[in-house]
Amino acid sequence: MSEVARSISLTVNGTIIRVAPGTTIAAAVLLAGEATRASVGGEPRGPLCGMGICFECRVTIDGVPHQRSCQMLCIPGIRVTTREVTEDSGGPATP
Repeated sequence: MSEVARSISLTVNGTIIRVAPGTTIAAAVLLAGEATRASVGGEPRGPLCGMGICFECRVTIDGVPHQRSCQMLCIPGIRVTTREVTEDSGGPATP
């Protein structure tokens, strides 16, 4: 079986990526080259504890905000966003 057949496709901030089954959403976000969120000062943040205690891995999954990405496995076709997108710009909102 090929690697493509054994992978899962999901969308992270509008980009389709492929990951191995069993990959957490936090790992997929990092593989996509994205931060999970931004600090109040605008600095990129990422998972810290990896076990759902610190909440630094929060993302929006299929429109549901504040999901702990380190606690959820990737499912084919899910859409993950790591920041709010403004309607007027189409791009990331400033923190």
